[in-house]
Amino acid sequence: MAGAMTVDGGMVRIDRAMPWVGRLLSLPLLAASGYLLWNVALGLRQDFSGFGRLADDLVPVLVFTGLGLLVGIPGLILLTFRYFVVLNETLRQIVITSQFGPLNIRRHRNLADYHFISITDDYDADLTTYDVNLCGNKGTEPINLMSFTRREEADKLAGEIGRVLKLPARDYVGTEPDSDDA
Repeated sequence: MAGAMTVDGGMVRIDRAMPWVGRLLSLPLLAASGYLLWNVALGLRQDFSGFGRLADDLVPVLVFTGLGLLVGIPGLILLTFRYFVVLNETLRQIVITSQFGPLNIRRHRNLADYHFISITDDYDADLTTYDVNLCGNKGTEPINLMSFTRREEADKLAGEIGRVLKLPARDYVGTEPDSDDA
């Protein structure tokens, strides 16, 4: 999965790109929503221009408006979804942002809780993906920074982030995951 990393002094911003399949899947949803809302607009135009009564068309207008929004909002979310992580070395803070159009959902974490960068794989024989994670002690939820299909790219990103944040990069590819009991 391709993405971009920018370094500005003590700040590192990692953008995870939305797969093109997700953006492609949003188009039929937006087309269906547009069709439903267009029919609502045509019905309202007819009612307000004197060719119909709004009281007769109120239920279909409300149903088509509801269906148009119900189908269109997920399409809009798929089309405008962005996810990025900002690692601020000077403030010792991590900001994880999920953005859907104008809506931003931010989660703040303390950078001092994270001690190393790990590279892991998913044990899939057909298509192995290598995840670069920011990890801490037990009980600290790891932050997935990026996923790659080539190990060299994962090693390169982990090395660059480790150099900027002065954290060690550990390669756990091919090792068994820890049990949750330990």
